[in-house]
Amino acid sequence: MTVIDTEKAKEILDSGMEQANELLDHPEQLQALLIQVTDKMKTVPVLGTVVSELPAMVSLVKSYVTKEYPDVSPKVIAAAVSGFIYLIKKKDLIPDNIPVLGQLDDIAVIALALSLIKPELDAYRSWQENHPETTA
Repeated sequence: MTVIDTEKAKEILDSGMEQANELLDHPEQLQALLIQVTDKMKTVPVLGTVVSELPAMVSLVKSYVTKEYPDVSPKVIAAAVSGFIYLIKKKDLIPDNIPVLGQLDDIAVIALALSLIKPELDAYRSWQENHPETTA
């Protein structure tokens, strides 16, 4: 059985950064990715706070792309998008068709992305509370 440790998750996240940065220059492709992530969220079992943070992460990226919330580092957005890319990737380290275990690699990569962006995600949530009309 493949075990996903922090180093492997970081390697996976880092490998998607170039593609993530390219997607930031193509809002229509990024929007398609966000739709896929939203659909994928429906299939991932709820395992603690990591999965529950996905909607906020998607919303942050949408708000950044639409320029509603530009006060975030592009590196933070790229880290989130890199995690999303792995999440929707067809070829995982642990195939998604293996119940529960199949999502462990996805969750590990998203958890790492979340740990990297958490302070800015919290700042975004505070901003959202003061701007409810702009919720992505």
